Amino acid sequence: MIKFLDIQKITDSFEPELSEAVTRVVRRGWYLLGEEVAAFEKEYATYIGVKHCIGVANGLDALRLIMKAWIETGEMREGDEVIVPANTYIASILAITDNRLKPVLVEPDMTTYNLDLTQVERHITPRTKAIMLVHLYGRACWSEELGQIAKKYKLRIIEDNAQAAGAVWGSTSKGTAVPVVDVRRTGSLGDAAGNSFYPGKNLGALGDAGAVTTNDDELAAVVRALANYGSSRKYVNDYQGLNSRLDEIQAAVLRVKLPRLDADNNRRREIAQYYLENIVNPKISLPLPASIMKAKAYFKEQHSSDSRHDASHVWHLFVIRSSERDRLQKILSENGIETLIHYPVPPHRQKAYSEWNKLALPLTEKIHSECLSLPISQVMGLEEARIISNVLNAQE
Repeated sequence: MIKFLDIQKITDSFEPELSEAVTRVVRRGWYLLGEEVAAFEKEYATYIGVKHCIGVANGLDALRLIMKAWIETGEMREGDEVIVPANTYIASILAITDNRLKPVLVEPDMTTYNLDLTQVERHITPRTKAIMLVHLYGRACWSEELGQIAKKYKLRIIEDNAQAAGAVWGSTSKGTAVPVVDVRRTGSLGDAAGNSFYPGKNLGALGDAGAVTTNDDELAAVVRALANYGSSRKYVNDYQGLNSRLDEIQAAVLRVKLPRLDADNNRRREIAQYYLENIVNPKISLPLPASIMKAKAYFKEQHSSDSRHDASHVWHLFVIRSSERDRLQKILSENGIETLIHYPVPPHRQKAYSEWNKLALPLTEKIHSECLSLPISQVMGLEEARIISNVLNAQE
């Protein structure tokens, strides 16, 4: 049996350090807002390249708290619009509506499955206050032009970085004698980012966990207070907050895993490259490597067609498409290969958003009806990728 994601094997690969870290917390007897959380926040902020990291309970809360903080500071108010990809996990949208803001759904770019950045400006209205980017499946979604649009209309940019921890985006300056390469990680591109450390993520805890990353001092202070009952000082509540805190055990676990994240992501790139080179069934659409590997200078690498050296994608998921998706999944299962569908029902077709059910978003609907996620992880072997590729290639 080839598991979709062998979390136990991943966990075992960090032993005995994980058990030692958990034992350290248990024996210390301090389980919330302690040394481990403070240390992880500092280490993750340094890794991402931001001034602030605020540990919270999960990725959804991280996104919710960012917008709640901007409402508290007067930058947003009920009814304001947030542009968001139509093709995303529903959590991106739940964070918006939970704050009584209005999501504006924009279709994806079919070459990346991310938000089509060329369509953003035409959806901006006087009520638009923010753009939410989702680095879906682990691929960075960004452009200099988007940053310019945000400045032009005075919009905030929120990153849903739940699936792309470690991804890098880079650009090269023009018109200079010596090119200057600007390299940044997802989670530091916009004004603030929501990060998830759900166990199945590339950087996963042993339970729910998340963080907000930002360079905005005021936002960081308000988010930290809001996540702690609206309190920045014990028993003094400045806001109507909530209880959303990263606990000491999860922080200790993440501290063990963080130093290996880049190496683990590189292993995922190797598996992805094998799939890209060896799945040759014309009825299966493969994820396209970035047309321009903007981050290749980060790796001093010239082979821009090789996804192993494309730092803009960390391959949280390897998603193929087929018009016979369900049949293909059944065949793979019969061959002992576990797959998942991310995601079978798009947000605008969910009962939770029944007012959108008649919306026509054909690109999003096509992706959700055809996509199938293949096994990929840092503990997966190329032999397993070979078996999967052979089964796919044998299908007519």
